[in-house]
Amino acid sequence: MREEIYSGKILSLSKHHVKIEGRSTVREMVEHGGAAAMLGFDENGRVVLVRQHRYPHGYVLEIPAGTIERGEDPVECAHREMVEETGYRAKEMIPLLSYYPSIGYSTELIHCYVASGLKKVAEADPGDDEFITVVKMDIGELIGMITQGKIQDSKTICAVMVYAAKNGLV
Repeated sequence: MREEIYSGKILSLSKHHVKIEGRSTVREMVEHGGAAAMLGFDENGRVVLVRQHRYPHGYVLEIPAGTIERGEDPVECAHREMVEETGYRAKEMIPLLSYYPSIGYSTELIHCYVASGLKKVAEADPGDDEFITVVKMDIGELIGMITQGKIQDSKTICAVMVYAAKNGLV
């Protein structure tokens, strides 16, 4: 049985009464439609990142990402969000990995892509509630920031390190 506790713009909170291995238990669940995140490289091979305010943590450096809208395909979301947050359009979104950032209490699934063939087509046009600045850096510098604990965003860490492992950078 599912009992809704809260329903908001991007997530819901519910209580589930379930049976697991014959035992009754209760699970609280954050229900989220998922997100797309993009690891993209500009024409000079630098990673295109965003410095974004993430309440309550303040400004963080991360790869561009956004919430999948109802009925939207994750790759469509990736293309849309890349342009909105950075002004770059990708020729192709190549699947990198999908993962659950909080598997014990959330349904959110983040789909990470490598954005290839980036071309600057506009200025970034984030939503009114987003506070974003585009930042570019070398992949090696970004890996260094991750290993030094200076990057704490899970989607950025996962995408960069999986990309680095697949390409012999670490």
